[in-house]
Amino acid sequence: MQQTIHIQCPTELLKGLQVSAEVFAELIKLQAAMALFKQGQISSGMAAKWLNMPRVTFLMLAMEAGAELLENTPEDFDRETALL
Repeated sequence: MQQTIHIQCPTELLKGLQVSAEVFAELIKLQAAMALFKQGQISSGMAAKWLNMPRVTFLMLAMEAGAELLENTPEDFDRETALL
């Protein structure tokens, strides 16, 4: 089940950004997913599913946006080196 959320946006904002309401909605959705992922509130898989993109694509975007994918804890190191 999906929910739809409506937000109000001044026409001047869309004109200033030179985007349609649909493009702006996708931008807001991407930024929200990225922020929630960075805060650890949703997984990369959930974000990718929400954005309808492959998880690896989302992870690449997240890295470009400065998200830390590993916390560099000893547990992270052990988990990653166990795969070698």
